[in-house]
Amino acid sequence: MKKKNLAALLMAGALCFGLLAGCSNGNNPGGSGGGAVTIKVGGIGPTTGDAAQYGTATEWGAEIAVEEINALNGPVKLDFKYEDDTGVADTAVSAYNSLKDWAKDAPLVIYGTTTTAPCVTVAAETYSDRYFQLTPSASSPEVVKDKDNVFQMCFTDPYLGTAGAEYLNSKGLGTKYAVIYNNGDAYSTGIAEAFIAKTKELGMELVATQTYPDDKTTDYTVQLNACKDAGADVVFLPIYYTPASLILAQAKQMSYAPLFIGGDGMDGMLDMEGFDKSLAEGLLLMTPFSAGAEDERTQSFVKKYQEAHGILPNQFAADGYDCMYAIYEACCELEGLADMDSAALCDALSAKFGGGQFKVDGLTGKGMTWKDTGEISKSPLIFKVENGAYVDAQ
Repeated sequence: MKKKNLAALLMAGALCFGLLAGCSNGNNPGGSGGGAVTIKVGGIGPTTGDAAQYGTATEWGAEIAVEEINALNGPVKLDFKYEDDTGVADTAVSAYNSLKDWAKDAPLVIYGTTTTAPCVTVAAETYSDRYFQLTPSASSPEVVKDKDNVFQMCFTDPYLGTAGAEYLNSKGLGTKYAVIYNNGDAYSTGIAEAFIAKTKELGMELVATQTYPDDKTTDYTVQLNACKDAGADVVFLPIYYTPASLILAQAKQMSYAPLFIGGDGMDGMLDMEGFDKSLAEGLLLMTPFSAGAEDERTQSFVKKYQEAHGILPNQFAADGYDCMYAIYEACCELEGLADMDSAALCDALSAKFGGGQFKVDGLTGKGMTWKDTGEISKSPLIFKVENGAYVDAQ
C-alpha cells in the first residue's frame, strides 16, 4: 500500500468524520483495557488469470478504504492481506487456508471471494469454521444460501436480471428481445434465467435465447446470427467483459447493431487494453457505481485510485471500498470487541448485518441494509456509453 502525505490523510479524516462519529455510540469495542482493536481482514480474489481485472479492482478498492480507516485513529483498525485465487475454487480454498494461518489466533474476517464459483466453495468453509464473510462481487444466491455468516455487497443475479427486463419495458426500448449467456457460469445463468422469466411475465417478445459453454469461447457468430435472424433489436448480455468485448466486435463485423445491455460483470470493459471503445457506443450497463459521480466522497476515491494505479476505478473497486467501511462500522458498534475470537466475532457481525437494521452509506449506495439471507438492499444505476464514457441513463 502506498503511503499518503499528511494532506491526503487529513482529507481522508475529514471525509470519514461521519463514519468515525458512528463509532462514538457509547459502545466500547476496545474492552476494559481501552485502545484500538485490530481486526485482520483476509481478502481472496483473482489477481492473475482471466478474471484478474475483477480481483485486482476489489483488492485496490479495499486498500484505499483500509488506509483511510486506519488514518482515523479510531477504536478499530484493520490489518489487510489479499490472496490470489486465480478465479478457481480449489485455489480459493488454498488462499483461505493461508489466511487462517496468517491470522493465527487473532480475530479474522474473510473478504471475498471476488467471483462466484470460488466464493460458493469458500463460503461452505467459512460457515463450517465460523468466520464472518463479506463478498464484494460474488452475486449468486448460492453464495449465501443457508449460511448465516455470509453477506453480499453486490446485487444478486436474479435481481439484476429482473431489473434489466423491467428497465427495458418501462422505457419502451425495443420490441423483440434476445439473450446470450454463459450456461456454464452460475453468475451468467442466474441473471439470464431471471431476465427470461421477467420478460415472459411482462409480455415482452423474447425471440432468441442463445448460450455458450465457457468464457474461453472466442467465436460468437452463431449466437449473433440467431439473434439477428430472429429480428432481435435488443440483446441482453449477462456476461463478463471479455466475451462481451468479442461479441460487440463480431456484431459490428456482421453489420448487426441492436441495443446491447449488460450487468455489472461488464464493468471494466472500457479499460481493457487495446479495446476499441467505439464498439461499446450506445451500450447500456447496470451497475451501482459511476466514477463520474460528482459527490465529494466519490471524487476523492477516484482521485486516489487514479493516482495509485493510473486508471479509473470500476464498480468492483467501489464495492471493495464499501466492504471495508461496512466491516469497520459494524465492528465499531460491537460491545466488547477486544474479547472476541473469530467465532464470537462471526456471530456478532452476522447478527449486526442481518435483519435490515444496520445501515451503511457508501460509494455504491446510500442507506444500504442487509436481509437475514445475506442479500443486500440497494438499487442499480443505469448508464449508457457515449463517446467512450458512462453517462446517466436513468
